[in-house]
Amino acid sequence: MFLRKSWWLAGCLLVLSAPALAAGGHTFAFGEAAPAARATRTVQVLLEDIAFSPTSLDVKAGETVRFVLVNKGRLLHEFNLGDATMHADHQKEMLKMQASGMLTATGMGQMDHSAMGHADMAGMQHDDPNSVLVEPGKTAELTWTFSKAGALEFACNIPGHYQAGMVGKLNVSQ
Repeated sequence: MFLRKSWWLAGCLLVLSAPALAAGGHTFAFGEAAPAARATRTVQVLLEDIAFSPTSLDVKAGETVRFVLVNKGRLLHEFNLGDATMHADHQKEMLKMQASGMLTATGMGQMDHSAMGHADMAGMQHDDPNSVLVEPGKTAELTWTFSKAGALEFACNIPGHYQAGMVGKLNVSQ
């Protein structure tokens, strides 16, 4: 009897945790990364020290946009899609990356954090599907399908850049 109850309890816990397990990595209520071939529109965004051009964008829910990101500045910049709360959380991660030496003013450093006693930093990468880092003089792309209407931001979350004004408005309409 005890064994049957234990299996039943384990099964219930597995069913309840299934959505969390299925979600895996990153999920976003406002959309998802998409292959560039699915893009219905291409938008070029210039990343300068410390500004975006354009400073605001309008897209439609259901639209897949290919963002071509050109870093015209002398510093490393990021193009990250999200809301203000997501950016605040991501800025904390970026600050840790900078403090560890993994992130520099002009690029990504290659450090073995586990060998340095930074076990909490081991395996840390900048690999969020809603974000891309662009080194000075380089071009990168991010393609995104917007799932629902709402107000978002595109921002650079390199420490200090958002606070200096490197953030733009992204209006997603029906």
